[in-house]
Amino acid sequence: MASERKFVAENIRRVLLKEFFQKEVEMAGFGGIDIQRTPMGTRVTLTVERPGMVIGRKGSKIKDLTRKVSEVYGFDNPQIEVQECRDPSTNPQIMAQKLALALERGWHFRRAGHSTLRRIQGSAVKGCQVRLSGKLTGQRHRTAKFKWGHIKFCGEPSLTAMDHGYAIAKKKLGLIGVTVDIMKPDAVLPDEITIRDLPTVEEVAEVSGDVPEEPSGDVEEKGNVEEKGSEVAEDAADVSDKPEKAQKDKEISKRKQKRKERQKAKEEEPSKDQVENDAPSKEEKPAEVKPEGGSQKEEKPKEAPKVEKTTGSKTEEKAVSSKDTEADEAKAPVEGKK
Repeated sequence: MASERKFVAENIRRVLLKEFFQKEVEMAGFGGIDIQRTPMGTRVTLTVERPGMVIGRKGSKIKDLTRKVSEVYGFDNPQIEVQECRDPSTNPQIMAQKLALALERGWHFRRAGHSTLRRIQGSAVKGCQVRLSGKLTGQRHRTAKFKWGHIKFCGEPSLTAMDHGYAIAKKKLGLIGVTVDIMKPDAVLPDEITIRDLPTVEEVAEVSGDVPEEPSGDVEEKGNVEEKGSEVAEDAADVSDKPEKAQKDKEISKRKQKRKERQKAKEEEPSKDQVENDAPSKEEKPAEVKPEGGSQKEEKPKEAPKVEKTTGSKTEEKAVSSKDTEADEAKAPVEGKK
């Protein structure tokens, strides 16, 4: 617990030192403070808009500040350095103090907020937000926000890419808190990607210190011969690839022809319905006529007597078969009459 209390006490001392400098250097345009501990002592770097007002004549004012820092706040051997802010419109602390002074002078809060926002827009920042909170127009507390550009509210980008400034405006109705948040011009967001170009051989040689020598005439001739050889090799490769391509083209054309032949054969084949319609109908058997005088036994036609082919000629066999058929035909009408 002793070490934790030590860290807390050190941070409290730094906050009190920042408030002290903010009051002492208010008219010079206080822009921020940086405290670093070194083996020689404590280095305090002040960022102000007008450094001459901090230093004073022959450094009298800065000497007085160093004496107070060592006596009141207990810093060992403090060394105060003053740094000028080149572009005040990109510093949120300076802009917040100027806005608070404008409100104290009687400016309307909306006019003051928009003028501050327009001034910040003229610089190279990526975005900004101005927030005023307090009794702006009446007895009731309210908050007014003025935004422009790209702003990060939470996460790591809000800590690394955003600068925050805070000031207080004292009015008759009460205090008005002024907060200004500005995104840095050189802020790199996680979604930004840059593609670098590959360095050339000359650039690599300059960095390494090995400068390539200029090629002589013999080397140039060798280079030309090598280029010609490479071109001949490429032509030979193209020629070797041609027969393979021709074979592939032939195979593809054969496949296409076979497909066309199959399609034609399918179109020429008649369908089943056509085959059934075109087929000849079977001969209808004549209806048998039954005699009126009762049923009659169906008589089977007599078979022709078989003639042995042992004796006689072919003419005799034909005569016998013709006589039998004539006898059968003569009996048939007689039976019909009965």
